[in-house]
Amino acid sequence: MNEEKVKDLLREKGLKVTSQRLMVLNILSAHGDEHLTVEEIYDLAKEESPEIGLATIYRTVQVLLELHVIEKVTFDDGFARYELNGEETGSGHRHHHAICTQCGKVYSLETDLLDTLEKQVFESLGFEVTDHEVKLYGLCSACRRKAQNAMEVKT
Repeated sequence: MNEEKVKDLLREKGLKVTSQRLMVLNILSAHGDEHLTVEEIYDLAKEESPEIGLATIYRTVQVLLELHVIEKVTFDDGFARYELNGEETGSGHRHHHAICTQCGKVYSLETDLLDTLEKQVFESLGFEVTDHEVKLYGLCSACRRKAQNAMEVKT
């Protein structure tokens, strides 16, 4: 969702368009593949606006969540992370993630892998899926190479 659409949405909901809200949106947009925590957003915001408080970032993230401008994602590491809403992909769904269990790197998968399954679920059960979340866990290519090299050294 671009900045103008967010401004319109805020006004439509009777909310002010503040520099803090736009800053958080721009930070998430600029770091789209990083899945930032509130604290990481705060650290980046302080670089631009040293007087900003952590509570302001928390409140701003909450407003953007409630407006569905951003989404909360978790990767079973104890942290809530945030990204722009998956509707950017045009599917209406959030994108999926592949997570390396060794190094923790997160890859975003933009292709909606479940369209066919959703269609089958609707046709067989009459159940309309409105959203889903997929997390794939495994080893990234770098960690697989490291593991393979370690095995070769042992033999």
